[in-house]
Amino acid sequence: MSSTLPETQRLQVQDLHVINTYAQDIRLGLTSIPKFLQPKYFYDATGSRLFEAICGLPEYYPTRTETSILERVAREIFQKTGPCDLLELGSGSSTKTTLLLDALDQLNYPMVYLPVDVSRTMLISSAQQLSRRYPRLRIHALVADYEQVWTQLPPAELSNRMVVFLGSTLGNFSALECERFLGKIAGALQSGDYFLLGVDLRKPVPILEAAYDDRQGVTAAFNLNLLQRLNRDFDGNFDLEQFEHWAFYNPKLHQIEMHLRSRIAQTVTLPSLELEVAFATGETIHTESSRKFDREGLESLLTSLGLTPLQSWQDPQNWFSLILCTRV
Repeated sequence: MSSTLPETQRLQVQDLHVINTYAQDIRLGLTSIPKFLQPKYFYDATGSRLFEAICGLPEYYPTRTETSILERVAREIFQKTGPCDLLELGSGSSTKTTLLLDALDQLNYPMVYLPVDVSRTMLISSAQQLSRRYPRLRIHALVADYEQVWTQLPPAELSNRMVVFLGSTLGNFSALECERFLGKIAGALQSGDYFLLGVDLRKPVPILEAAYDDRQGVTAAFNLNLLQRLNRDFDGNFDLEQFEHWAFYNPKLHQIEMHLRSRIAQTVTLPSLELEVAFATGETIHTESSRKFDREGLESLLTSLGLTPLQSWQDPQNWFSLILCTRV
């Protein structure tokens, strides 16, 4: 059982020595054909707030659907795994994580949480809130890109560790990137450790497209804010009025795609990068893909990588799935 200690002894924040490739990534994306930007750069302070707003929209089913599954099965998950460290990738505000922590608390299990996020401000804020909410909880917050964190993980405090990857963020990866990423997780876990994965399943196209192009325009603002961030960070002169949000379902790749489409032929400069970028009318910057999964196919891939599915849980509409795996 975890002892109750002062918050200063239960909360640790560690900045991992992760290589900063931000400028390099932006230069590469804007000079490629077709142009693209990585979705991890959505999440400055404004982008993070807008995404929290998106999660509450009526059209955006993933958050509430995944939450409803967690509310139902969180305790069952830990009855299967027993006590374990929780290491959450891309933890953000850790809102859904409280459902897992509540279950640990109710079972009177030791409580150790390692949130991983690139936003130091959000990481500290959410860690402090969780520390006050759970007097037994030990938090080791890691400021890091979850794609690069694996070589610098601190040792587990408990006998087992569970990596938690919620929100169907796995869908942001291409098929090849997905396989490589899951392989890194498998390589970082010890035999008997666990992996809890949340994924969005395939469903009718109108439901998917509405979720990424809401009537209130919040997702559009979220997408366009990426250009505002580039203006701020690289002295850019993107005119947000001359770009528009475009989201559609790509049936061949089973994914929603989000783009920023140029309304006119124009040239944008980013002096800090010594970069000039020309756009034709209608040309786009691909900012995000969100793949939708076939659960059986995904479970087969996980098994091939040494992450054996123990159980999966779905909502009544079969829109979303939580998959609990163990490292063999």
